[in-house]
Amino acid sequence: MPTSSADPVLHLEDVRFSAAPSEAPAHRARRWAGNVVRRILGALLVLWGAASVAFLAQVALPGDRATIIFNIRAGQPIERTPEELAAINAQYGFQHPVLRQYLDYLSGLVRGDLGHSYQQFRPVTAIIGEQLAPTLVLTFSAIALAWVFMVFWVTLTAGRSRGTSGFGAALDTAAAGLPHYWLGIVLLLVFSLTLRWFPVISGNSPAGLLLPALTLAIPLAGFMGQATRSEFERSLAQPFVLTARMRGMSDAGIRLRHVLRHSALPAVTLSGWALGATISGAVVVETVFTRAGIGRVLVTAVNNQDLPIVTGVVVLVAALYVVANLLVDVLHALIDPRLVKGTDS
Repeated sequence: MPTSSADPVLHLEDVRFSAAPSEAPAHRARRWAGNVVRRILGALLVLWGAASVAFLAQVALPGDRATIIFNIRAGQPIERTPEELAAINAQYGFQHPVLRQYLDYLSGLVRGDLGHSYQQFRPVTAIIGEQLAPTLVLTFSAIALAWVFMVFWVTLTAGRSRGTSGFGAALDTAAAGLPHYWLGIVLLLVFSLTLRWFPVISGNSPAGLLLPALTLAIPLAGFMGQATRSEFERSLAQPFVLTARMRGMSDAGIRLRHVLRHSALPAVTLSGWALGATISGAVVVETVFTRAGIGRVLVTAVNNQDLPIVTGVVVLVAALYVVANLLVDVLHALIDPRLVKGTDS
């Protein structure tokens, strides 16, 4: 009978995400705890590596660091007395061996102390903290827009005719290759200077947020579309799609409710990478659109050779990468429960 012959196929989607064979709750809890511990240790290792590289970059600079600090504050290189240099060395601990400086630096990071700015005479944590919120708003807005663009475009073009699919893939590639500085200037010229739809100076207003977010979102949507498209088309060929069609579900419903769920993992993984990538892109975007944020703080610190701020931003971006990847692991488990239970099929 047609009903009975379709029944085995009817549950293929459920089987794809089915739980593993029953196992003791204690064993499952130990496995889950072990995964969590390994991920946390890996995250701490990444943070330690980023902090160590940031510290070594300061130590490896040519010249005496106390003299560099004095020259930065004076705005010109002049001769310094030993007494002046001794005061700076004592203030920043440069008179100690490098190993002790390194250990003091790591202990400060554990306490949340990123050091003091050479030029602003303020804690780096306070300087970054004042500008972090606008950058995070821009970052998460860009990621959200990228998801909207990616889902719409892949759902619309993937698995269609050869011409439509090829055009969709080509547009993904073109979008992914757009440089932030070029795209930002084009959007600024067209929509701000020519059409006057948006302010030229972005500031932190909602109207000024859209163009910077689009500048970051369009290339990101291209990257996520490239990663998702092949998996989306492979999922369209699975038996559960045929079963859904036999049950009368529309093509749009199949693509959005079933196929997108199976093909979303690559885009979810890229979202963890995107958090750090968009913060890096914010260095350019915040400058182009005259927008506040840690990107502009970093540019100013590099121009002024204010190394504590530079290394503080590096450590912060590394920490955000780590947190994002931990969240991605959680989202993977929510999308595919097999990842929680440790199954391989």
